[in-house]
Amino acid sequence: MFHRLMSITRRLSMLLVFCAFAAAQRPNVILVMADDQGWGDAGYQGHPTLKTPHLDAMARSGLRFDRWYAGAPVCSPTRGTCLTGRHHMRYGIPTANAGHLPTTEPNLAAILKQGGYRTGHFGKWHLGTLTKTIKDSNRGGTAKGRKHYAPPWDRAFDVCFSTEAKVPTFNPMKTPPGWAGGVGKNAKTGSPYGTRYWTGPEEWVRDEALGAKDDSHLIMDRATRFISDSVGAKKPFFAVIWFHAPHLPVVASESDQKPYLSETRDRHRHYLGCITAMDRAVGWLRAHLRNLKIADDTMVWFCADNGPEGRDKAPGSAKRLRGRKRDLYEGGIRVPGLLEWPGRLKQARVISTPCSTLDYLPTVLAATGVPLPDGAPPLDGVDLMPLVEGKTTTRPRAIPFVFGGRGALIDGRWKIVRPGNGKPFALYDITADPAESADLSADHPKVKTRMVKAWIEFKATLPTR
Repeated sequence: MFHRLMSITRRLSMLLVFCAFAAAQRPNVILVMADDQGWGDAGYQGHPTLKTPHLDAMARSGLRFDRWYAGAPVCSPTRGTCLTGRHHMRYGIPTANAGHLPTTEPNLAAILKQGGYRTGHFGKWHLGTLTKTIKDSNRGGTAKGRKHYAPPWDRAFDVCFSTEAKVPTFNPMKTPPGWAGGVGKNAKTGSPYGTRYWTGPEEWVRDEALGAKDDSHLIMDRATRFISDSVGAKKPFFAVIWFHAPHLPVVASESDQKPYLSETRDRHRHYLGCITAMDRAVGWLRAHLRNLKIADDTMVWFCADNGPEGRDKAPGSAKRLRGRKRDLYEGGIRVPGLLEWPGRLKQARVISTPCSTLDYLPTVLAATGVPLPDGAPPLDGVDLMPLVEGKTTTRPRAIPFVFGGRGALIDGRWKIVRPGNGKPFALYDITADPAESADLSADHPKVKTRMVKAWIEFKATLPTR
């Protein structure tokens, strides 16, 4: 009996050692996202003037996804796909400032927290309102907004520094010159913008504590503190860093405008400057991970939530791609995509396989070894680890889009788009024609028929609301 107990004890000890070793090997995970950054708005994409040295360094050292797709052509739906791995219509977020992330929907923070991770959200949330008591941002504190109260601290995030929606990208608590209106219709320059940074239930950071600083800097300051605290606690961490830049109102400091003084259009100069400021925050993050000696064990993902506004008073470039924010053409949904993970990615590569924000959840769970909860609903995203590890160059499932009466499906080189207004689907060969200039429906009728059938079958699985 004694020997049997000793044998059981040894096995339990070995199991505990194995579990501790496995936990130690689990990578930290950081999801970084820009807001309205166009596919062409980065130095590594060949922008003629924009300076993004840190994003460029990520592109040189890790994986550059040349066909990375936001889950939707506007922000709130895409953010939902990042955390759930499921199409945004499945849980009632049809567009921006509509619906909220329900507690019944498994999300990455909740799943990783169950797996022993410390979790933090920093920046723009946009998946529900953050207060029931005072007017805040677009919907917070209103009768309509109370039913959409869904703050990140109630969605398994341990540490938060979060806004409901947009803020100016410099001096974020004040209405900037030239942007009178703010969240309130009659706001004057220098008056409170109307969106707060929330840290918990009815707890927010007072304006004077934030000051006239770059917003990306403020977000990264909180995020790096969280990372340091997690390392100090010897816990793996999951950090969601969702910048406001370069969403309107775009404002840059004088020093960040200096490289672009040749740009005479005021808002374009500020746009370029605020992206440079955001890039500097990315550099701060990368340096912080190296200083803490955890860079090798940390996945850092970067993308944007949708394409740019792309207008004179609302700048941004999708380069040669057709369409802009709110479109299902490439310019509205194809965005910068990067992954840096020095301990696993020994050689930089460019990946031309279509990938999506839908893929974050299954990929992160595969990388961390944390299982999807029993009874979780089916995912629309796929595990990208075989692609990350160079074991495949294909995607096992098409990427579907349903948005505002329009639809699209991306399957390898092929894409169908139905622009709405009763118009039929068009078929494009994205590999040969990324600008979507030639409808190939008549040349490849079987391909189109197959893809339209697949899209109709997918749409039939979505709830009707």
